[in-house]
Amino acid sequence: MKVCIAGAGKLGLKVANALIGGDHNVTVIDKNEETLQKLASQLDVMTLNANAKQISVLQDLHMASYDFFLASTDDDEKNIVIATLAKNLGCSKVIARVRDPEHMNQMDFIREVFDIDFIVNPDFAITTEIYKYLVEKYSLTNGVFSTGKAAMIEIKVSKMPQLIGRQMHDVSDYLPGMLVVAISRKGKVLVPHGDNTLQERDMLYVIGNRKDIMQLSRKVIDKVKYTDISKVMIIGGGKTGLYLSKRLSELNLSVKIIERSKERCHYLAENLENVIVLHGDGTDLDLLEEENIDDMDAVVTATGFDEDNLLLALMAKNKGIEDVIAKVSRGIYTNMVSQMGVDMALNPLDITVSQILRVIQGKKRIVSSRLIQGQAEIIEINIDERMRLTKKPLKDLTFPDGVLIAAIHRGKELIIPTGDTVIKDGDRILIVCLLSDLIELEKLLRNTKKLDFLK
Repeated sequence: MKVCIAGAGKLGLKVANALIGGDHNVTVIDKNEETLQKLASQLDVMTLNANAKQISVLQDLHMASYDFFLASTDDDEKNIVIATLAKNLGCSKVIARVRDPEHMNQMDFIREVFDIDFIVNPDFAITTEIYKYLVEKYSLTNGVFSTGKAAMIEIKVSKMPQLIGRQMHDVSDYLPGMLVVAISRKGKVLVPHGDNTLQERDMLYVIGNRKDIMQLSRKVIDKVKYTDISKVMIIGGGKTGLYLSKRLSELNLSVKIIERSKERCHYLAENLENVIVLHGDGTDLDLLEEENIDDMDAVVTATGFDEDNLLLALMAKNKGIEDVIAKVSRGIYTNMVSQMGVDMALNPLDITVSQILRVIQGKKRIVSSRLIQGQAEIIEINIDERMRLTKKPLKDLTFPDGVLIAAIHRGKELIIPTGDTVIKDGDRILIVCLLSDLIELEKLLRNTKKLDFLK
């Protein structure tokens, strides 16, 4: 499959890296020659030092030969124009990154008029995950994922006291025929291994036969789906703060947003209803005290600086705030969260890359996918015999720490795999993968014969 990417920023580079792992032919266009030289030395991609807005550049690449085009420059209008040009020059599907809230209010119109197949917005994507955590608590009484005979739910370890202090290899005695595929602990999602010990505050994601999962659900899942939060403070009035405060205020929650830019505060006040907009430095502890941070049910730190977001989140947690979420753009900081006690840290880049990969891979391979607290993904995949993970027992395959084969559909049979299980051609499997390991997962699904199994 041929994919062209305009813009060699963080998003474009990470998508390119993931696609190379899946044996795609990738072309990257950017105006920065130094960036392209570095990229070409690290990845097997074709690079082009040019302006993708120029029709002649796209014509020379023969857009009709490309399956996908991703416009991911740092300018919304440029991305819309480039994607439209690529589509009109014959590219099968085009994707554009669009972040401006003004565009988001008319997204359907933009897609239709400019003939763009898919639009991604990192800030809106992370807002959706924060909203689900704060408002819905990710708790569904009938399972959060189901396909055929399989279903998945989340349960609190505290609801099954017999699991507290148990290692993962002993859990099957208490959950027969089911598999724990992920653990949420202190703000971080983990893919479990045999020697992991369960803690009282852990949240487990369990997959099994739908009938068994429903029976477990009736025993351990709280009946109330929505949380009872009423007061939320958002530190940082950027795009994420704007999107989130708007959604929360629509539920009649009391929302305060603190932003250090006076000009931005005026914009927020003009575009938000029933939201208190405060001009001030969110790192000013005296200001936070004056604004009664101790009385908040939830605090979200969404400034443009990872360090500020983490430190403010830690401060809020130390004050006893029940739900504290930090926006973190660098993976190195995300890994620190479990030691800090913050409830959740989300990386908008990882979430957006996941969205783009699912679009490119399409329904022929990826049947469905669902994020787990914005940090991991459970993916339903159709297996082709040429994939690297077929024909060998799972114990003989090398999996990244963040990847787990959760279940296998084979005809009418549902298999919870063991180390001796062999994946076969025609199987439909459920894989749990940390977003940070998506690139490694693509390599795992690579076609051994270097044929395009997506077509």
